[in-house]
Amino acid sequence: MGRESGDEEGKRVDIADCVTRNVVLPDRRYAGLWDSIVTPVEVKSRLLHAALLSGRLRGALPFDVTALHGLALLTGPPGTGKSTLARGLPSKVGEALGGTRVRFVEVNPHGLMSAEHGQSQQRVSRLLTEHIPLLADDRLPTIVLLDEIETMAVARGAASLEANPADVHRATDAVLTALDDLAISAPHIFMVATSNFTDALDSALMSRADVTLHVPLPGQDAIATILTNTLSGFAEQFPGIARLAASPEIKTIAATLEGVDGRAVRKLVTEALAMRIETTLNPGDLTLDDLSAAARALNVTREQGGPNASH
Repeated sequence: MGRESGDEEGKRVDIADCVTRNVVLPDRRYAGLWDSIVTPVEVKSRLLHAALLSGRLRGALPFDVTALHGLALLTGPPGTGKSTLARGLPSKVGEALGGTRVRFVEVNPHGLMSAEHGQSQQRVSRLLTEHIPLLADDRLPTIVLLDEIETMAVARGAASLEANPADVHRATDAVLTALDDLAISAPHIFMVATSNFTDALDSALMSRADVTLHVPLPGQDAIATILTNTLSGFAEQFPGIARLAASPEIKTIAATLEGVDGRAVRKLVTEALAMRIETTLNPGDLTLDDLSAAARALNVTREQGGPNASH
């Protein structure tokens, strides 16, 4: 029987497939993620403090005292670093706790949703109340990333839902019930949910967040920092680029990129390299003129309604 035929083993494989990462840190692959995101310092500090305080208080005090669900909600436009911050959080938690090992679990919610009647609710419930607690049964501090949470917790009052509205309600109910259960039964689990579309989120989910943080588009200074950091990273392999990272002209280029997300700013360097065959073959020959030309091309794309046109 296939996975959707009712076979229990198949259903469990479905749930497991929705967990895209399950690692115990420290792990060098995650060490630099937190610092790679240039965003207001208060966003990072509030997220880190919320995770640390959640583990400290939920393990010591009952839920009816703390009202903590162990949930942080990161909102903001695409490309601002919400998911990367969540992936970098476990390393920072481990450092703050004196080198403690921390588990990181990442979930792809899209695989949970099904057109088959009742399946979405069952999958969501099984993942959150059974599978993730089983992964974290060693009781290590555990950070769970629920990326694009609006996929599994749609506002129940929203109109024009393509899926069966009853199933949408049930899936959202399952998320809320699971959060209430985990708040009490798993104080070592802290969830970070991200969303690009807060209008699509159910209000009951938002009320359960212990902290809601907006991760904004980078301003001019942040764009300049992102460009400088990216160029410095390239310079480790192509030393000729180091002179660009140190140039004051980077601020001039950054001033032309206001409204661009951080991901696009990082990609600007490779876009600039691809503009000439000389720099494609010899990246160390990159010039400020190449970067300026790539910035102009990006702005033309934005004006024509392409990526980063508006948020």
